[in-house]
Amino acid sequence: MSEETVDLTPIISEYEEFFSAIYGRQINELATRYPKEKSLDIDFSDMSRFNPELADAMLKNPDAYLKAAHQAIADMNIEVPGPVLFAPHVRFYNLPGIDQMIQNLTSTQIDQLIAVKGVVTKRAEVRHRVKIAVFVCSLCNARFEIEMDVKNPVMPVTCSSCKRQTLSMVQEESQFVDLQRAEVQELLERLKGGAPTARLELLMEDDLVNSIVPGDNIEISGIMRITMPPKIKGKNQSAVQAYTRYVEVNHIKVIKRDFEDVTYGEDEEKQFVDMSKNINLYRIMIKSLAPDIYGHEEIKEALLLQLFGGTRNKVTKSGSIIRNDMHILLIGDPGAAKTRFLQNVVDIAPKSNFVSGKSVTGAGLTASAEKDELGDGGWTLKAGALVLASGGIVGLDEFDKISETEVAAMHEVMESQTVSVAKAGIVAKFKAKTAILAAANPKLGRFNDRQLPGEQFDISPTILSRFDLIFPVFDRMDEEKDAHLAEHILKMHRKASENVSATAISKSKTQSQVKDDEEADPEIIERAFIRKYIAYARQKIYPVLTEDAAAKIKDFYVRLRSQSKGGAVPITARQIEGLIRLAEASAKVRLSPTVEIEDSERAIKLVNYVLTTVYTDKSTGQIDIDTVATGIPKSARDRYQTIMGIIRELQSEYDTVDIEKVMQKASEYNVSKYDVERMIDDLINKGELYKKEKGHVKLVNP
Repeated sequence: MSEETVDLTPIISEYEEFFSAIYGRQINELATRYPKEKSLDIDFSDMSRFNPELADAMLKNPDAYLKAAHQAIADMNIEVPGPVLFAPHVRFYNLPGIDQMIQNLTSTQIDQLIAVKGVVTKRAEVRHRVKIAVFVCSLCNARFEIEMDVKNPVMPVTCSSCKRQTLSMVQEESQFVDLQRAEVQELLERLKGGAPTARLELLMEDDLVNSIVPGDNIEISGIMRITMPPKIKGKNQSAVQAYTRYVEVNHIKVIKRDFEDVTYGEDEEKQFVDMSKNINLYRIMIKSLAPDIYGHEEIKEALLLQLFGGTRNKVTKSGSIIRNDMHILLIGDPGAAKTRFLQNVVDIAPKSNFVSGKSVTGAGLTASAEKDELGDGGWTLKAGALVLASGGIVGLDEFDKISETEVAAMHEVMESQTVSVAKAGIVAKFKAKTAILAAANPKLGRFNDRQLPGEQFDISPTILSRFDLIFPVFDRMDEEKDAHLAEHILKMHRKASENVSATAISKSKTQSQVKDDEEADPEIIERAFIRKYIAYARQKIYPVLTEDAAAKIKDFYVRLRSQSKGGAVPITARQIEGLIRLAEASAKVRLSPTVEIEDSERAIKLVNYVLTTVYTDKSTGQIDIDTVATGIPKSARDRYQTIMGIIRELQSEYDTVDIEKVMQKASEYNVSKYDVERMIDDLINKGELYKKEKGHVKLVNP
């Protein structure tokens, strides 16, 4: 039923009664701020309780009923300061059906009032639409004011007085309204099983423009419209069979809380609290994280803490936001389950994205500038994977395959958790509060036991230093371990096959299923429960560091620094923040409001494991943070200086330096021939040396 066929008089009266009874105070307060504020926000549930028939009718015919609502406020004759009429927008929120997914919108909802949730992917520039057009006839001077319909705008050309086609619009006297288009896609936490993300175009007017930015999670109320796709406009319209949809937005609410769509009931909250008191809580959680992967307990524990994250919304006295998300890098041999770890975490995380380094670009990770299909072909910014997953986790597989140029775009994201963009003349900053879990291979594809793990990372040291934890994943040949691993994989596949076979035969329990139930590990809990448990902890728990827990971290830091010998730096202040984040996450696993000593000990255990496996200099046996932070440990720097000193000394005596003589002198400083050859090759590649003739080198700058 269109608004032209509806008698609005009784509807206006019903709205006047509703506004006077429920929203009288809000309307009077808005009048004091009008026109600086132009919208009256109405809770739809209030109207549904006051007049259910009116509420239901508005959902089905919003054009007529919204027009009646605006007229009802105009008829109240409320005076406002200044020479303006009080004509606010009436915007409704908290509509029924807010949990429907974008992909489930159908043609039956065209021209109806709907509500959906989504994440903003891009926003176009602000345009200006004619709201009330003033036309003047050039022959008879007749004047017409015509309200332009946003749904079907039609410009008149014939004068109704003299019947001549002599009308022209007077732009100076016409009224315009701001207009902006945007695009949203399905919330990541609502997608299941790798389903593609549905998208929806938005049309916003007046005070709604510039109210959202890419990356925002929003609730939308509006009227679903259809229009011809831009690419086929101008063609024979009778041949057009398919239309695109968009929403003429009535109300927008930005969702501030993460995991808004991960819901749980009171009974489940009680289960969460009961679970948090289990003495085997951490063991159960760690086993349930990736039960199909054998071993790697330290990695599983770290990934569990990454899912929970540290205490959110911490701000320093200067106003700087303290990062609470953890970044973890898994780097190791092929076939060591790195990708499986990423897939398990992304599947469990309430909000996540998974991308591969082979196909991703820097713009695809952060933000890109692209032609504006929503407007007139200008440029607009589109949010990338790290922005869209803000508040969640991004799994970056094949991290070492991402080019240095594209990795450079991640520096800001990993430290300050923002994305600053200056592209196509557009300057903007997006929020990207995203934890990063990355997987990579060593330089030559597999670890070489003769070299330090840190020397085999084909990733920029500046990026490596921003990871809280770096785990090497070794594929070492061990007969006992290999036997257990093979048994674990075979058992997993056998159980999976039995379940498939039993399901295919009958829905009732078969002997295979009974056997499977008897052998099932009672300490492995369902992923759906873990996901809700994590969401509950991230929403409700904000642990505070106790003095004892802080003292434990301080003692570890000071003790490790004091043990340093020969100038090697074993740990820096950056690791203190990482320890705090890990300890806070440990407390959140227990749903504890305070960080206790046991949480600090758990964080120290993980950091100490990483320091000893990745940062230990084999030649000295000492932990040296520069192994990864700069790519060269202190002992290697000393050896380089020794070799350069020997070369300078020999070059002062000879025109060119014989490499054999360098090796002989280097042996006096316990530097092997292998190291001498490798360092000379590095110095040649860096431009410090050049080859004069076979077996001889010379300094570029003596």
